[in-house]
Amino acid sequence: MTGSTSSPSTRKRSAPPRPVSLALQGGGAHGAFTWGVLDALLEDGRLSTKAISATSAGAMNACALAMGQMRGGPEGAREALDDFWRAVSRAGGGFMRAPGLFKFAPWLDALTRLTSPYDTNPFGYDPLSHILDRQIDFDAVHACQDIELFIAATCVTTGRSRVFNGAEVTLDAVRASATLPFLHQAVEIDGEPFWDGGFTGNPALWPLFYADAPHDVLIVHINPMERAGTPKTAEDILNRVNEITFNASLLAELRAIAFVKRLIQDDLLKDPRKARLSDIRLHSVRADDALSQFPASSKYDASWGFLTDLRDRGREAANTWLASCVDKVGHESSVDVRKEFLGD
Repeated sequence: MTGSTSSPSTRKRSAPPRPVSLALQGGGAHGAFTWGVLDALLEDGRLSTKAISATSAGAMNACALAMGQMRGGPEGAREALDDFWRAVSRAGGGFMRAPGLFKFAPWLDALTRLTSPYDTNPFGYDPLSHILDRQIDFDAVHACQDIELFIAATCVTTGRSRVFNGAEVTLDAVRASATLPFLHQAVEIDGEPFWDGGFTGNPALWPLFYADAPHDVLIVHINPMERAGTPKTAEDILNRVNEITFNASLLAELRAIAFVKRLIQDDLLKDPRKARLSDIRLHSVRADDALSQFPASSKYDASWGFLTDLRDRGREAANTWLASCVDKVGHESSVDVRKEFLGD
């Protein structure tokens, strides 16, 4: 078990846990930061996760959490997350074609953009598939009535996001959500090819608004929104381009949310329409400070020391947020969307 000194069962609580929805970004091995955030939230016990929208590594964290929750409550969820990331480390990644190659990721990334996985990997070997098959019991995921999952992938033919929900959350759906087109062949589901969900929803927030999910949405970011200075090297330029690309869909949704919130707050909607809209309360745990020092190549580093370092950084970020913001859950947003994300 990760570095905890007590469990929720040993603490006296004056109120029941507050329900929240989680939105988990993807980002390869950097998903271990999200592992740490989830571990701290589960240990703290003041929040109860009822719905999760997730992409790529976020989707893997979501499935591990739901499976563990089904088997053993919050402590079972913590154990399942720990087991999953240990398996990732033992396998040498699943985010890379072979163990130990993350140091050469900038050159490999450039090479993959000149080749096709249909040529370099004609049999479609995907180590991530083996990890998911061994570590995630999807029957247990489906049986978890406490948490509803929404997993995003990008349909190659239409360019639109597809969100898998309920029994649709399968091994292939999670694989599709994490399939980078230059590294792995598209995953076919229902006759359609799918790529990484980060292109169209990283994560997708809208499923949480249409579902019967808590109006408090906690976003766990692992792609830095901001970086100081202008990137000059090819690696730094590519890194920043990827970060901007995989944050673009989220920023678009946040802008729409800010617009609706303004309409509600300024009472600019007629009564019939006002009744159909919910004033979403947004919260955010950001990894800008914790992860901005790491290059994009570190997303392929599955060494146990690196993963547990990211976990600990995630736990620290979550505990900082809990100390200052948890009391706002159920009452008001703890983040100013326009100021923090839109620059208004």
